Amino acid sequence: MTTSSALDSFLDKWRTRWPEWSVAEPFVPEAQRSLAVAWFALLQEFDDILNTNGDPTPADAKLAWWGEELRSWAGQRSRHPLGRLLEPVRAPWAELAQALPDLVEARAASVAPAQALHALQAYAGAVAAVEAVMFEAPARGDVTTPVLVQTLAQRLQEAGVAAVPRALLDAGSDTAAQRWAQHLLARWPARVAGPRVRRMYASLARTRLQARAQGSEPKVTPLRTLLRTWWAGRG
Repeated sequence: MTTSSALDSFLDKWRTRWPEWSVAEPFVPEAQRSLAVAWFALLQEFDDILNTNGDPTPADAKLAWWGEELRSWAGQRSRHPLGRLLEPVRAPWAELAQALPDLVEARAASVAPAQALHALQAYAGAVAAVEAVMFEAPARGDVTTPVLVQTLAQRLQEAGVAAVPRALLDAGSDTAAQRWAQHLLARWPARVAGPRVRRMYASLARTRLQARAQGSEPKVTPLRTLLRTWWAGRG
């Protein structure tokens, strides 16, 4: 596989999980479109490591590799195809690498919602710091919480009841998952702070979480997506 085809496979994997982005993308400045997809594809790699099932050893080894890879980007020595697009950005990659081990700790079932939120606080802050540089949007307001809640929402989507804090498990698994989704929604306003691409991505992810909180399927249409992301992108 060539470097170009390997890069395309990572980008396409993210686009496959988020087909709504094809409707939202025209609202992203053209110069940032490829960068945004590459960045979200990288975060998806971290989500997959966080939400791994079974023996975590391969995922943990992959995470350690990613830590070394991110630290190498400061010296422009990327080995991963995504680095072709992301490495030239002079973002705080080493700080993000330092926060990656938190993903391993966050896999353990939390006792209470506050513990689940705290476990990924530093990671979310590191992600937000990279985005502020990458998308030339100096941090204004709370830019960490949207990343934090979206990461936990994605964990709920992929891991199901295993992602729900134990304090919410006194009901059936479906009800507990809904209660956790509702708890996350309470911390996740419809319009969030951060760069335009984060605001738009958050609006798509929040729609999925809303459906989970209601015990239904997301009502996704091109028109709904167009209006939702246009509104979110306005800031």
